[in-house]
This record gives sequence, structure tokens and C-alpha cells, in this order.
Amino acid sequence: MTNPDQPNRLDRIESILASTAVQQATNTQAIANLSTKLDQLSDNVNQLTSNVDRVLARNAILDDVLLELRENAEEHRRIVEENQRTTNAALASLEAILLQLVRRGEQ
Repeated sequence: MTNPDQPNRLDRIESILASTAVQQATNTQAIANLSTKLDQLSDNVNQLTSNVDRVLARNAILDDVLLELRENAEEHRRIVEENQRTTNAALASLEAILLQLVRRGEQ
């Protein structure tokens, strides 16, 4: 003897299975889409990491160049000051010589 609820129960089971199959197909497609997006994101992160590495390397080079420029500027400043001192001393000597020559010429 068959249970009168059995066909209704089988219909519900078939409906649940069909719904589960549709949901599984939807989930499979969503996972595939997410996997593609994750691959793209990974590529973007790798590219950004590479860019950051290049920027940091260039920054280190520029820091070294800046330090060298500062050192050169300081050295040039010292040279200019020394040249100014020696030039002033030479001018003072020339003035003293000129005064002596003028005095001799007045005698």
C-alpha cells in the first residue's frame, strides 16, 4: 500500500534537488568569477609592489645624490670663503705696496 503523501513528498524532494542544482550552478559561476577577479587583483598587487620597489630604489638613489650635492655645496662654500680670504689678503698687500710706492714717489 502506498502512502498518499508519498508523491507529494517526492515532488518536494525533486524540487529541492532542482533548486539545489540551480544554486550549485550559480555558486560555481560566482566562484569562477571571484577566482578571475582574485587573479586580476593578485596581478594588480604584484604590479603595485613592483612599482613601490622601483620608487623606493629611486628614492634611495636620490637621497644619495642629495647628500652628495649638500656635501659638494658645503665644500664649495668653504672654497669660496677661503678664496675670499686670500683675495682680501692679496688686496691688502697690494694696497700696502701701493701706499709705499706712493710715499716713495712723494719723497
